[in-house]
Amino acid sequence: MSGSNTTTDNRADARRRGGTRQPGLAIAIYRWSLAVFLAAGVVQIFLAGLGAFKLLHGAGDAALDPHRTLGYAMAGMAIVILIVTLIARPGTRAIIGAVLLVLMTVVLQSLLAGLADNHVIFGALHATDGLFILAIPAYLYVWSGRRAS
Repeated sequence: MSGSNTTTDNRADARRRGGTRQPGLAIAIYRWSLAVFLAAGVVQIFLAGLGAFKLLHGAGDAALDPHRTLGYAMAGMAIVILIVTLIARPGTRAIIGAVLLVLMTVVLQSLLAGLADNHVIFGALHATDGLFILAIPAYLYVWSGRRAS
């Protein structure tokens, strides 16, 4: 038997014994939650643009309500992603990314949006943070797919 076959057999034996902890269902749920978050992020950008241009045409502050509502929903989704990440255990990198996602979505976005009422630079940082928020699950999604194959 060659060395690579022995290694493959050892990995298969370890999986059967439970030595490798990557349950397929948990990883699938983890990846789907990242994909749903990314899709919500695309909708979020659309709603921000829609609200901004409604404001230009005389709509009141309610023009941004759909954007705010989805933002709060995405904050909840980020917390769910963190929980799913802890259950699926795809690695330290994924856990750190999920923690950053929660901090940036739950804390930083609200803080920047609130500060933007007084200084527009914080509004610009709110939008920039939104792009970084989408970069994290995009990276984790691609990275987790490479690890799975």
